[in-house]
Amino acid sequence: MIARVLAIAGSDSGGGAGIQADLKTITMLGGFAMTAITALTAQNTLGVTQVMPVPAEMVLAQIDAVVSDIGVDAIKIGMIGDGATAEALIAPLDRIGRGGVPIVFDPVMIATSGAVLADPTTIAAFARLMDVATLVTPNVPELATLSGLAVADEAGLEDAAYRLAERHAVAVLAKGGHLSGDTLTDILVAADGAVTSWSDQRIETRHSHGTGCTLSSAIACGLGDGMALADAVARARAYVRAAMLAAPGLGAGHGPMGHGHGLLPFTG
Repeated sequence: MIARVLAIAGSDSGGGAGIQADLKTITMLGGFAMTAITALTAQNTLGVTQVMPVPAEMVLAQIDAVVSDIGVDAIKIGMIGDGATAEALIAPLDRIGRGGVPIVFDPVMIATSGAVLADPTTIAAFARLMDVATLVTPNVPELATLSGLAVADEAGLEDAAYRLAERHAVAVLAKGGHLSGDTLTDILVAADGAVTSWSDQRIETRHSHGTGCTLSSAIACGLGDGMALADAVARARAYVRAAMLAAPGLGAGHGPMGHGHGLLPFTG
């Protein structure tokens, strides 16, 4: 049966990140994408000019509508509109997660362009969301904020991931893209402390908008298909890299990737 993946995230009018990236990614990987939109944004490759949160009750209504009828095999959480929505999500997601549905939480705080997408109240609620998640996928600045540790190199990346995994009994995929060097390393610390890492040559490009959204959605799609966590991460990383290399070159700033780089679901 096709994997039913629910993306809870904000809408990106530029089409490169957020719900739009989630829809493209899940579809390309052979899943069925459903959405609960948490915020509307006016943005393009140059930045975010306006954000309008969707009321929490409407976000919950979207979730209930699709889960009660279509069902769900995996959930991805991205940008959350405000603190009230973050708090409102905890109870229903805890209930769904206890039913065996994997939850991938991408703790979005800042857009690729540098725009702030989460206020302090929302970030404060992230701790409780991590408690109900299966996997958390922070980049370096997010990991430093959530763990309280400075992250300046790969050793710091692993230490901070360990702290977060232990504190919240959650698997942590620490993304090393913000660290310096020609090689990019991501470290997965499982909830039991087991470590898996991947290293690749850095892709030098300005077309990296939506990489985090794409990665987390791709992982959720894999988990919804029944893949083991490390295998889902490996396939998701490969898909993101392929999409970056296939970027169509649009916009004057941080451009979108080429999600639709093939006619068939990505299997490499």
